[in-house]
Amino acid sequence: MQTEALYQLLEGIQNNTIDISHAMEQIKSLSFEDLGFAKIDHHRSLRTGYPEVIYAEGKTPDQMRQIVQKMVEKGSNILATRADSQTYEVIKQICPEAKYNVLGRTITIEKTTLIPPDSYIAIIAAGTSDMYVVEEAYETAKILGNRVEKIVDVGVAGIHRLFSYLPIIRQAKVIIVIAGMEGALASVVGGLVDKPVIAVPTSVGYGASFGGVAALLSMLNSCASGVSVVNIDNGFGAAYNASIINHL
Repeated sequence: MQTEALYQLLEGIQNNTIDISHAMEQIKSLSFEDLGFAKIDHHRSLRTGYPEVIYAEGKTPDQMRQIVQKMVEKGSNILATRADSQTYEVIKQICPEAKYNVLGRTITIEKTTLIPPDSYIAIIAAGTSDMYVVEEAYETAKILGNRVEKIVDVGVAGIHRLFSYLPIIRQAKVIIVIAGMEGALASVVGGLVDKPVIAVPTSVGYGASFGGVAALLSMLNSCASGVSVVNIDNGFGAAYNASIINHL
């Protein structure tokens, strides 16, 4: 339940426009709703400001359908990450307004339009091969109510490409830097800006990149101040943290 919805419910009780028994039905599942295979945390948006996000990988399309159905009934904005096209087709049957980002593997359902702050998040990617993480981060940031500027294919192999975007980058409130291979872009950006940088290592690279471990270690060992690091390919985690910073 959203904070606004709870406020309206309590106001309705106070004004005698909502029946007590109806209110009890609404409050009954306020904490969580047990579907047997999943316990939906309807209370999360009241605690953290954001509704629960669904990690779709490992869940069957039917399980996803049931979870989304219950969340839609509560009027929540919905984000599902790591979702495949089969799951999307099932979700679209119960919620035609659902949108699928093929590259980012995200499903979004916008029930409430959030007004973004004046500030924005910049998402910077080293290469086109990193776009699957860029799109996951982009969809996450958008559904959480943020303006986003995407700057892609500006890695260190052609560092001059990055410099032409510095005015946009420096005006962002928080910056997400996504890179595979050796992950050097995060350190470069961190040394050019006075904003927090959230680095995302990707699993892009040849054998010795060890599926993103090389980029992860490089980013963790960055000598640039103000760079923090999330897990490999975790565009969602980076965008979630960036959203919190952007709304401060």
